[in-house]
Amino acid sequence: MEVLLFVGTDKGAFLYRSDAARRAWTMEAPIFLGWRVTASARAPDGEFLAATSSGVYGAALHRSRDAKEWRQIESGPAYPEQGGKKLTQIWTLETGPGRWYAGVDTAGLFSSDDRGATWKPFPALNDHPTSASWFPGNGGLCAHRLLIDPKRPDRLWCGISAVGVWRSEDGGKSWKSKNAGVPVVIEDKEIKEIGFCVHGMVQDPDRPEHLYRQDHAGMFRSRDGGDSWERIEKGLPSRFGFPLVMDHATKALYCFPLDSDEYRMPRGGKFRVYRSRNGGDSWEPVGQGLPDTPVYASVLRGAMAADQLDPCGIYVGTTAGAVYASSDRGDSWRALPGTLPRILHVAAYTGR
Repeated sequence: MEVLLFVGTDKGAFLYRSDAARRAWTMEAPIFLGWRVTASARAPDGEFLAATSSGVYGAALHRSRDAKEWRQIESGPAYPEQGGKKLTQIWTLETGPGRWYAGVDTAGLFSSDDRGATWKPFPALNDHPTSASWFPGNGGLCAHRLLIDPKRPDRLWCGISAVGVWRSEDGGKSWKSKNAGVPVVIEDKEIKEIGFCVHGMVQDPDRPEHLYRQDHAGMFRSRDGGDSWERIEKGLPSRFGFPLVMDHATKALYCFPLDSDEYRMPRGGKFRVYRSRNGGDSWEPVGQGLPDTPVYASVLRGAMAADQLDPCGIYVGTTAGAVYASSDRGDSWRALPGTLPRILHVAAYTGR
């Protein structure tokens, strides 16, 4: 069993490999040097995808069988040239047996039914009647999270900053805003279903109605598929943060709180991951092996991952270029080799 840790940065991607024990890691030569590497995915047949972006050349998709040799996909997701929207970055990639998805900035969702050869938009979301009033968050107007109901594949949730969570019951033909119980961040005087800034979102694969959400305004839980949300912040040092991941075996949740949207750094320089082992009812810091000296680097929304082995591994990358790994569900941590550029994306892949 091999574990591959894919780390996307402002200036390329860096790959770490280990065995199932995850005690020793080897670091490979960087790929996509000079490009922002913003997302990755692994298809059911083992093929890897990676998304890059450039201020000069725009966004691109690449594919590989071994994560070493890559070739660019000729026709990635794109808006019409005369349509008024520009695709600047691919924020998220999701792959299933019959369909691949890409969430992008300017906010929109695309899918491919032919393994990435062609892509089509979801007009009901991308051109929603409210879309003219959508407002970007600090990181842009980005569709950065897509959840697919494992029991009902036509049921989708899409997180857009700073718009909110949208749900489709019909494979993307129609969408409804699902933010009841979450405070609005940027209020529109006329349209009340937008202005919610979701940062991260995960789903219990065994109970798809159970959703968890790190929002600009706090940490929230839904037990009805997003129809309503409640705060779950007991034990957290702050409400603000970006990433959120889940250990599917134990249902433990992991987040990285930051000291408010003004500062966006660990409170008091104390670099700690927080874990909930009771569905968000309470949270505890886990930090054995994490830095004891003050750290003021942040962790971005795409820079935390879980590998879903037993016990689950948790991985965190920082804006200062450090990567930390735990092979025991967050109980203990170690720093991986190297100091990288600003880390945007971390993903963990297992198997051969």
